[in-house]
Amino acid sequence: MLIAVHPKLPMRDKRATRDFYINKLGFKEFGISDFEGYLMLEKDRFQLHFFEFKAINPKENYGQVYLRTDDIESWYALAARNGILHPTAPKLEIKPWGQKEFSVLDPDHNLLTFGQDS
Repeated sequence: MLIAVHPKLPMRDKRATRDFYINKLGFKEFGISDFEGYLMLEKDRFQLHFFEFKAINPKENYGQVYLRTDDIESWYALAARNGILHPTAPKLEIKPWGQKEFSVLDPDHNLLTFGQDS
């Protein structure tokens, strides 16, 4: 039985990634050790892991995670307040597939899409 998934995304700068997720999205560090080149963050029961990839070109990064929530308006308000909405798709909207969604790009252009049943 599968019980959880923890996406692993690339990061160029651990400090910048940590700052973005903690200060802009309210995550906290997970674990008791600080591993070189690796970062684990969590929010509620959700974890994101990051591995160091200093040479990644953010414009060519296709890392993506879809996060389901039961409080999309609060997440949207947080992202809007912190100025981190996706620059080309900043609206919270109901998509043709019936999900209410919005997206955020992190400092390395990992795409985070937040969704909720509409």
